[in-house]
Amino acid sequence: MNYKLDFSALLFEALDGKLEKNKLFGMIEKPKYSHLGDLAFPCFELSKQYRKPPQTIAIELANKIESPLFEKVEAIGGYLNVFLEKQPVSNLILVSVINKKNHYGTSKVGNGDVVTIDFSSPNIAKPFSMGHLRSTVIGNAIALMLDKCGFKPVRINYLGDWGTQFGKLIVAYKLWGNEHTVRENPIKELLKLYVKFHEEAEINPQLNEKGREWFKKLEEADEEAISLWEWFKGESLKEFSKIYDLLGISFDSYNGEAFFNDKMENIVEILKEKSLLETSDGAQVVTLNEKGLPPCLIKKRDETTLYATRDLAAALYRQNTYNFSKSLYIVGNEQSLHFNQVFAVLEKMEYQWHNGLAHIPFGMILKEGKKMSTRKGKVVLLEDVLNEAIWLAEQNILTKNPNLKSKKEVASAVGTGAIIFHDLKHFRQNDIEFSLHEMLKFEGETGPYVQYTHARAFSLLRKGQYEEDINSIQIKDQDNYTWEVIINLMEFPEVIEKSMESYDPSQIAKYLIELSRSFNKYYSSVRILDDELNKHSRLSLVHSVTIVLKEGLRLLGIKAPEEM
Repeated sequence: MNYKLDFSALLFEALDGKLEKNKLFGMIEKPKYSHLGDLAFPCFELSKQYRKPPQTIAIELANKIESPLFEKVEAIGGYLNVFLEKQPVSNLILVSVINKKNHYGTSKVGNGDVVTIDFSSPNIAKPFSMGHLRSTVIGNAIALMLDKCGFKPVRINYLGDWGTQFGKLIVAYKLWGNEHTVRENPIKELLKLYVKFHEEAEINPQLNEKGREWFKKLEEADEEAISLWEWFKGESLKEFSKIYDLLGISFDSYNGEAFFNDKMENIVEILKEKSLLETSDGAQVVTLNEKGLPPCLIKKRDETTLYATRDLAAALYRQNTYNFSKSLYIVGNEQSLHFNQVFAVLEKMEYQWHNGLAHIPFGMILKEGKKMSTRKGKVVLLEDVLNEAIWLAEQNILTKNPNLKSKKEVASAVGTGAIIFHDLKHFRQNDIEFSLHEMLKFEGETGPYVQYTHARAFSLLRKGQYEEDINSIQIKDQDNYTWEVIINLMEFPEVIEKSMESYDPSQIAKYLIELSRSFNKYYSSVRILDDELNKHSRLSLVHSVTIVLKEGLRLLGIKAPEEM
């Protein structure tokens, strides 16, 4: 049920159709304080158009608008405030949630359009660090939200499996590596070798030249170079799959940088055909002066291609393969210029689908205010953090609920949920200071708090032997605790759509905290099981809360245990 939509339709009529319904819908707010109503329409913007004070417009509208689902409509200080009829609205909301279950909040706004999402994309032969967490969980949540809104997401893990760093790693392995040691613990040992290479290269810069030589061999398909590269890649993918399994994340494509090696020359040819390539200091570039951007480097002096060339090839391949309407790149803030250049080049190439390309930037996870560096060995391994979170969750269960069945499964859901929620509750473009203590807190604005609320609600349903029957729902309670939960449940579909439109999972995370708080107040203040006459209707409200909490957590990539 969307009462904002009903309200905007009534406003449209009252204003004689002079403002579009969509605009009116967008202007409707939720009042800051509940005593000011459930919906509010500010009249300040209409003041110029109607040449009247906003207060006068609000009073005139209040006299025109009425609905059987509006308890009262009143003008207060330039706002038109609407109070919904609690009893019929409560019943309609609960029936809607229980009927639709996990489909509550689902929409067809996407119309089945394909959206490719490039996210996670760790570098081969390096550990999966905390630095890769953000792209991974933000990208997964965006994919889930798009799917919920009727799009067809294609999840792409654009692996960093090519580049000079592999030449450096081969040199390091040949100088200091031990096959048995690396096979025992591939990623940690390869990281040690990578860090050692950079330490030694500061003393002996000749090593960098050797690294370039070995990468050239790799590009020329030298048998030894290819064999080592394939080994490093295979071991990396095994390690990455452990992390993805823990996080419950899967991909439709693992086509990394190497996949596009034979597709870049085609891009260069198209740019030549369209007379877009220019020579600058021996390099080949596409100038972007008209966009106020520096030239996009396509080929270096030595004829080698760059990230931009590869990303152009990848964009063209994805359009030809998936026919996307949108293509999203979940990559850090620091890559904004790069994507602006790539998108501008595709526009100059006259591909109309360039309009569907979008860089979805995010801030960094900082350690003591600084970016984590793999090169210097200043890195926190995501697997270590996840394992510690799961262990702490298990200790918590052993203390508070030692008889819980499937302890390990619940601990895994709670531990990983804590890490994912801690990231997603922050607006994606903000930097986050790494704090294991903050990540692993199970109280306050945390994933475990929401999961515990879900489990608590399920416990009530078990104790009350609840059986679903929408025909018996008759909410008679007029108290604020019940109404606050109802209003929160009502807002869920709109929160999903807004989160999807702005690619901002933090809106769903904040919503889940708000719903959990309102439910816990309700739980503490209303006699849910003791009042036989109202028990079924009250348990129907509890049931609705479990449906929405579980679905909201799912959209963030988090499980909702029924017991904790």
